[in-house]
Amino acid sequence: MLASRQDSVVVVVDMQPTFLAAIFEKDRVLKRCRFLVEMAFSLGVPVLATEQNVARMGGTEESLAALFALHGVSPVDKMCFSCCGSAPFMSLLEETGRKQVILVGIETHICINQTAHDLLESEMDFFHGVLIGADTTSSRSLEMHKVGLKRLRDAGAVIAHTESIAYEWLQSADDPQFRDALKLVKGYSES
Repeated sequence: MLASRQDSVVVVVDMQPTFLAAIFEKDRVLKRCRFLVEMAFSLGVPVLATEQNVARMGGTEESLAALFALHGVSPVDKMCFSCCGSAPFMSLLEETGRKQVILVGIETHICINQTAHDLLESEMDFFHGVLIGADTTSSRSLEMHKVGLKRLRDAGAVIAHTESIAYEWLQSADDPQFRDALKLVKGYSES
């Protein structure tokens, strides 16, 4: 399954400083999340976001929160680990009318894992696939992250790099937005 600009919705899961502090390669995770979120906004792909127990754990990381605010995205506060356990989140997801969910955020083996499994097992008529932005996810240890990705792949989620997702959204260098997208790719290139 390839990412489709017309079918995709990006879901940013629990990118809160309280959680990020302990995450393996947290700087990479944050940078690649920002990249995909900016690319999504520039190409008209909807973005949804969640926050885990905001009253106790605080809100979304500042740079992502600023992007969300700029584009009118209000993260959904949740207590459940799976985003699918939140009725407000599920309502927003259904309202997008998008068939393909691209999950980014933390932690791979907990909230990303449970959300993906719930989506993959869902009986929602409109829904047909889950992609995981592997460079945008992590856990408190590399081992937890690797086990989480393996389990997600085994369950049927597609594991992809965010640059692959961006180019799949574009499909061709003839796309009118290709030059702007290429600037974004170069601006976030990994060293």
